[in-house]
Amino acid sequence: MKVPSPGESITEVEIAEWLVKDGDYVEKDQAIAEVDSDKATLELPAEDSGTITLKAEEGDAVAVGEVVCLIDTSAPKPEGSSAAKEESKVVESVTAPQETQQAASSNGITYATGSASPAARKIMDEKGIAPEAVTGTGRDGRITKEDAVKAVPSMGSAIGGNRGETRTKLSMLRRKVAERLVSVKNETAMLTTFNEVDMTPIFEIRKQYKEKFKEKHGVSLGFMSFFTKAVTRALKMYPSVNSMLDGKEMITFDFCDISIAVSGPKGLMVPVIRNAEELSFKGIEEEVKRLAIRARDGQITVDEMTGGTFTITNGGVFGSMLSTPIINPPQSAILGMHNIVERPIAKDGKVVIAPIMFVALSYDHRIIDGKESVGFLVTVKEALEDPEQHLMDNDMKKALEM
Repeated sequence: MKVPSPGESITEVEIAEWLVKDGDYVEKDQAIAEVDSDKATLELPAEDSGTITLKAEEGDAVAVGEVVCLIDTSAPKPEGSSAAKEESKVVESVTAPQETQQAASSNGITYATGSASPAARKIMDEKGIAPEAVTGTGRDGRITKEDAVKAVPSMGSAIGGNRGETRTKLSMLRRKVAERLVSVKNETAMLTTFNEVDMTPIFEIRKQYKEKFKEKHGVSLGFMSFFTKAVTRALKMYPSVNSMLDGKEMITFDFCDISIAVSGPKGLMVPVIRNAEELSFKGIEEEVKRLAIRARDGQITVDEMTGGTFTITNGGVFGSMLSTPIINPPQSAILGMHNIVERPIAKDGKVVIAPIMFVALSYDHRIIDGKESVGFLVTVKEALEDPEQHLMDNDMKKALEM
């Protein structure tokens, strides 16, 4: 079996995890491995049934088209495989202690274990450290000078405290995300503008229609549909925010493909809602739910995360009050949502308590001026604070298809 191409721009993948062992019998279309590309994690299905021989290790980077395993299709399917596995487990549980004892006898304690080198003994004597308190890492368990130095406590520190550390290799997806984020900071003139939104009108609409909406459409009436509608409206009014640089040219789109940042098992995923400007509240909520489930289950594809023109990210679900979101290249702007907190605000000359959300727009100042960025965010605020007029054409029931 060769590594299939996850997308036209991807030249290599990384073996994240083998789901089978060398010598196992696999069925056709059975998932045998998870592979990481720089955009997504995908399952690798067996192309045929037979006995598998692995040709790559977990963590290996392999080129698209490279052989990663062999499947012997002439191998007979084992009979009673489940019973054989159970028997194997019983045998392993019985023999494991014996094997452990054999390993201990070959790699166990010797006369050298715990003995210190002259330099190590001098340090231990000066600091009053007993040999029993030091784990030797030298040959046959000898205590080296480095072991003794590490055992010396710092001021106010207790001897024998946990000083361990864990090294974990970053997945290809996480490494690519890191590279992209650094490149954005280095290659764009990124600025962020802020505003606040009184969420009272949206709270009232959801309180009135939430249950009916879910009962009729099978999805919840969440905040994302309101924000997506407000963003697509503002993008039409400020087209430079819906643009991106390509060399010496600026490309402006007449459609709104909205990327939605969601947290997946392998890290941040950014699936795209295509032509969001054409979708109703119901259509947006259905698409958000579909993409979120696919991202959560690790089924999202490269195509579903490619080609967005603007991104919305919601740090509020994790409790973020305010942040400066980083642009998702090659896009030129991103809207950050945050948590909703009851705050005192002035209304009609009086101080009242209202559910307030801080919003942030990070943008590339090379093609978006301050006037456009501030105007865009004010337009989003305007739509969210009066959604019935600006997002529903003064017909709430029709807009929600009630």
